[in-house]
Amino acid sequence: MSASVERAELSALEPLRPRGGGRWRGLVLPVAAIALWCLAARLELVNSALLVSPSKVLATAWEQIETGRVWRALGASLAREATGFLIGTAGGLVLGTLLGLSPLFDRLLGPSFNTFKQISLFAWIPLISVWFGLGDVAKVVFLSLAALVPVVVNTCDGIRTTPPSLLEVARVYGFTRWQTVTQVVLPSALPAIFTGIYLALIYSWLATIGAEYLLVSGRGIGNTLIEGSEHFRMDLVLFGMVVIGFVGWSMNASARALERRLARWLGRSS
Repeated sequence: MSASVERAELSALEPLRPRGGGRWRGLVLPVAAIALWCLAARLELVNSALLVSPSKVLATAWEQIETGRVWRALGASLAREATGFLIGTAGGLVLGTLLGLSPLFDRLLGPSFNTFKQISLFAWIPLISVWFGLGDVAKVVFLSLAALVPVVVNTCDGIRTTPPSLLEVARVYGFTRWQTVTQVVLPSALPAIFTGIYLALIYSWLATIGAEYLLVSGRGIGNTLIEGSEHFRMDLVLFGMVVIGFVGWSMNASARALERRLARWLGRSS
């Protein structure tokens, strides 16, 4: 009886709950920051050379868009990011699968990989620059390393944590080794594998900006920041930061949406 009363009370309160309000709460901090920025620029609370006005940044944004410079820089960065992400993800899936499935392979390469992943990514920059120069090849190698590690770790962990109950069912039904791997182990590891791919996408984009900032040869959105810094154009620096943040947010939102669809598909399959 009490459960029925509780459900009735919740139903009565349902119309009073704000609908769709939660999706706008994330805008509170950005809107407040922009308002403070406008106020500080208008009252000249900060040196105008260090903190330009929003109108100046908007004018620079229009100039970059109208001349097409932002599209060329962003296209170069995204091309490098996509190439490094694909290479690193493909290599990570292969290596992670081998480490997770083969005890012999894990004994041979596991300790070396565990040592490799402890080395800071940016520590490889001097070696990469000597071996591959400062061009696109060096940047793609750097991005591939950024994408490789999370995919290997999550793929290997996902395979190793396959529930024993599923493996027992496969044994009872007389599955072959190949059937067990393709129909039991890999589907069970898919959420962990997708997490690794998602992290690789984010890490490779962050590494793209770092590579362009440290390996300065070529065109890219990171080079836009360098140009603004060298010429003391804070409007160009802020514009580049906004573009980088928006692209990163778009990647994160797209990956999350794909993850939700994958989760629903896995739920229906199960």
